[in-house]
Formats: sequence, C-alpha cells, structure tokens
Amino acid sequence: MGGLESRAWVAYYRRDWLTLLRSAVGLVRHTFALPWPATLRGAWLVMRGNQLWAPADNDPTACRAVMERFYALVLRHHAAEHFDPHVAAQLEVEWWRVHREHQHLGGDERANALVDALASLYAYVYDVTEEAVHHAAQQRALAMDISDGWIERGCDPASPLIADERAALVRSYAALLSAVHRP
Repeated sequence: MGGLESRAWVAYYRRDWLTLLRSAVGLVRHTFALPWPATLRGAWLVMRGNQLWAPADNDPTACRAVMERFYALVLRHHAAEHFDPHVAAQLEVEWWRVHREHQHLGGDERANALVDALASLYAYVYDVTEEAVHHAAQQRALAMDISDGWIERGCDPASPLIADERAALVRSYAALLSAVHRP
C-alpha cells in the first residue's frame, strides 16, 4: 500500500494522471476490497477528486462532492460500515486543505493540525478512537513532509526522498491496520 500511495503522490505532483489512476486502482482494490467494476469506478473518483484539488484556485465543494460519491460507493459494498459518506468526504477534503496550508506556510501548529485532521478521518471511517490511529496519522504526515521536501527540490523521480516517503507510508498503513483490527 505504501508503494502504491507513494507512486500516486509522485504522479499527482507531476500531473501524470494516468499513473495516478493506475495507482488509485491498486489502492482502492487493496484498501476497500471492492469488486473490479466498483474498484475502477472508485479509482476514477479518487483521481478526479485529486485533479479538482490540484490547482491553487481549486473548488473544495466539487472535491467534496466527488469524494462523497467515492465513499458512497464504498458503503454500497460494505453495508456493515456505519459512516456517512458526506461526513467522510468533508473530513477527507479537510485534511487536503490542512496539508496545503502546512505545505505552504509550515509551522508546528499546522503540522499538528494535519495529524489531527488525518486522525479524525481515520477514526470516523474506521470507527476507532483518534488515539488509536494517531501514530498512523503521524507517519502519514511525516510522509507528506518528505514529499513536500521532494517537491521543493524539483520533483525528481529518481530522488532518494521517494523511498523515505514510501517507508513512512508503509509505517502509516501498518499502524492503521493494527489500530483497525484491535479487539
């Protein structure tokens, strides 16, 4: 999962939408275990949400609408889950917003806000406490900081920072999996 996510992030910042779509297919399939038609639809929605978010003058309302459709799709195939797609989409796009603010303005307060925003999404969607997913959120935020450094250095696809980003994402997914599957 960490490798797929890392490839998706590299593709996003290089505006390589086909590679991002391929990575999103793997992420949606492995994360949510959807059947293939739903996986392809979900990956398309994830990519579309990212495309809508990418410009500096983006439309958060449109992003939330696309991500709400994504979370509704997940719920159609996982009826035992009990989250509201509207709220999940709000939380998803909120961490996108907080990350962009942290990316451009920096600071410990914004870094902490990013971890909190990620933990809020994870806790809500996976029905666990924010404390249980805090480490996963910290590692994902660390991966974003590494990615932001990679961007500042020119988005070189051969940069060793990509391996560091991937490692933080692997740690994040491992911590999330552990938190979600605790008795």
